[in-house]
Amino acid sequence: MPETEKTGRSIAPIGQREAVTEDPEIMQGDAPETDAPGMDAEEYERLLDMYDVSFKNFAEGEVVRGVVLHVSESEVIVDVGYKSEGIIPLDEFRDETGQIAVKKGDVVDVLLEKTEDKEGYVVLSKEKAEKMKVWDDVERAYQERRVVVGRVIERVKGGLAVDIGVRAFLPGSQVDMRPVRNLDSLRGQELRMRVIKVNKKRGNIVLSRKAVLEEENAERKRDTLETLEEGKVLMGTVKNITEYGAFVDLGGIDGLLHITDMSWGRINHPSEVLNVGDEIKVIVLKFDRDSERVSLGYKQLKADPWTTATLKYPTGSRIKGKVVSLTDYGAFVELEEGVEGLIHVSEMSWSKKVKHPSKVLAVGQEVECAVLGIDQEAHRISLGLKQVESNPWEQLVEKYPIGSKIKGRVRNLTEFGAFVEVEEGIDGLIHISDLSWTKRVKHPSEVLKKGDVVEAIVLNIDAENQRLSLGLKQLATDMWDEFFAHHKVGDIVEGKIVRLTNFGAFVELAEGIEGLVHVSELDEKRVDKPEEQFKPGDAFPMKIIKVNEGEKKIGLSIRAVKQDEYKQDLESYRESSGSDKHTLGDAFRAAQRRAESESENDQ
Repeated sequence: MPETEKTGRSIAPIGQREAVTEDPEIMQGDAPETDAPGMDAEEYERLLDMYDVSFKNFAEGEVVRGVVLHVSESEVIVDVGYKSEGIIPLDEFRDETGQIAVKKGDVVDVLLEKTEDKEGYVVLSKEKAEKMKVWDDVERAYQERRVVVGRVIERVKGGLAVDIGVRAFLPGSQVDMRPVRNLDSLRGQELRMRVIKVNKKRGNIVLSRKAVLEEENAERKRDTLETLEEGKVLMGTVKNITEYGAFVDLGGIDGLLHITDMSWGRINHPSEVLNVGDEIKVIVLKFDRDSERVSLGYKQLKADPWTTATLKYPTGSRIKGKVVSLTDYGAFVELEEGVEGLIHVSEMSWSKKVKHPSKVLAVGQEVECAVLGIDQEAHRISLGLKQVESNPWEQLVEKYPIGSKIKGRVRNLTEFGAFVEVEEGIDGLIHISDLSWTKRVKHPSEVLKKGDVVEAIVLNIDAENQRLSLGLKQLATDMWDEFFAHHKVGDIVEGKIVRLTNFGAFVELAEGIEGLVHVSELDEKRVDKPEEQFKPGDAFPMKIIKVNEGEKKIGLSIRAVKQDEYKQDLESYRESSGSDKHTLGDAFRAAQRRAESESENDQ
């Protein structure tokens, strides 16, 4: 485009372009001819003076208003009323979605960067004009303490970059009233903030969201405190969760909802019931206006389930529940929210000795159990697992009557006997005293060993206390009964000393049959120390002087045998002499002579 054409096209103001001639002679300052339509020389000169003044008022760096003359594929031509148009790149008119947001005839604000470039055009910028306007708005917002709205662009060192028309900085410490751990979560969000620092020359703007929140919170707090009172039900927002409870924002003031006030049921952690950000209805349990401390309740908005527990769970009824906890002594079963019962480890099996509840139950398992008892005031319910099944011990009496024979495997040996498994989970005890009629058993291992399959006699069944008594020796004939059948008091028997004590000597009369010779019955003379006159293995004839069949005890006497011998000697002596006037001393002397004679013969 020729230079003359450019300057000639820009002389007339906007709206009057078509009335202005493009004659080069007029452009050179010559007066128009008198036949120019609608304009004389005086008016034309006046217009030229007016335009010269307006041109002089244009200054670089100012924001001016112009009209879009043309929109091409790459440029937008804007007339700002200067001697030439301005050209602006089309990209400056694209919106956030990349669409062109301008058309011919639009009025736009632009920044006059230069009054003329090397080609004679006015250098304009829409983007810089917008930024200039934004900076002005930011400065006014700072002075007026006005809230601005911006969108978080990205996380930067120390905080966030925010777009408020221009790039601004939001420090991490000014994001919220409490520290925010994950600043990246705010990316893309629009925030309300206050300008706390602005420096246009350095292009530095610092924002604070915390200041806005504190002001809003203070106002909400003031309104909340005016109406807050104990017993009031209101809505709140869960702000924070700890091990012991949750803090709920009631409107500028936080209340503590303790874990024990969240549910009538068992809670291990508050997060099982609530999440940060939840809107919940709570009741004010306690409010201290001076310290502004508020205690809240959540479960109190529901009825206490224990008030109807006795009606719902009568003793003897069967119910279903879920195992919620296991301890060394039992399992806790939730019957409904807030109502739990305990199955004691002793109530889990009729036949098995349960060492730990985990051997029978698992957390989360649904079980059927029987109500054994309920204490409504103490909030306790005793439950039984084995009671929903038949008691095998009650059937045991019918299956194994007393005196019947059974077979079982020796499961364990103790000092007092052997445990024999009769059925799965049911053990019978063979007491050490019932292992043998004849042997004096010091330990069951002398007769049995673990794993042996043995036959035994049922001696007794105590179903209530779950005890089964068995006997091994009862399979054989009772040697004591046989002995008592053939011996009575006064009989002379042969006995061998097996043990000596300070009170006498234990004597074996037959295999498994023992009797006691008391120290007073050992000799006619006083015996103070039996071990000095007798030793194990010595055999003597002795007389049965006492019998107790029930306790299987036999009293013996060596002294009585000797006295009988003396009497026999006396009778013999009397018969041989033909006289009955001899004294006991005569008989004793005769017996002594006979003993000496026998001694000499032995030599």
